[in-house]
Amino acid sequence: MNEQALLSRITSSPDICHGKPCIRNLRYPVESVLEWMSSGMTNEEILADYEDLEADDLRAATAWAARLVRTKRIEPVGA
Repeated sequence: MNEQALLSRITSSPDICHGKPCIRNLRYPVESVLEWMSSGMTNEEILADYEDLEADDLRAATAWAARLVRTKRIEPVGA
């Protein structure tokens, strides 16, 4: 699945999770999915615990995060 197709799985609606980016309007904020991944949960564990999620949803969350952090320059913080 290409990046555009993955990113289309990320949705945002003011009626769902206060407008936070979510996975396919399922009320799983991308933020939560990324936290699960960074806590050490494997993709298999996440998919077993949240049966309505799909492997492409996890890839979509990381693609969304990668796109979010793309910058042309970085400014020092608190310099």
